[in-house]
Amino acid sequence: MFSHVMVGVNDLEVSRKFYDALLGTLGIGPGIANKNRYFYRGPSGTFAITTPINGEPATHGNGSTIGFNVQSPEQGDAFHAAGVANGGTTCEDPPGFREGPVGKLYLAYLRDPDGNKICALHRPAKK
Repeated sequence: MFSHVMVGVNDLEVSRKFYDALLGTLGIGPGIANKNRYFYRGPSGTFAITTPINGEPATHGNGSTIGFNVQSPEQGDAFHAAGVANGGTTCEDPPGFREGPVGKLYLAYLRDPDGNKICALHRPAKK
């Protein structure tokens, strides 16, 4: 459905360090520089960070969340830990399983250095 997701950031190098560490836990290589942007390419799409081209400060979307698939709760924990260790802040409930209308999900939420809300999500196999 999506070709890519791009978020605005205010300090490109601080955010590059954050996302290099965070996405590295998912097996995605360091961001590839292109002018005022970094691109992270994975088998199912592209994620990018950019300083706004209009010269205005980047702001996060209230109510917006960007979700990344993880293969296991352990990978989700590593994703969350890498984010916190590299300038992110935890938000929502602590990482873990939650029951909801779509079944059992592992979720780990945090905010990047610019306040964008991101989430690691794992759907366990149904038994």
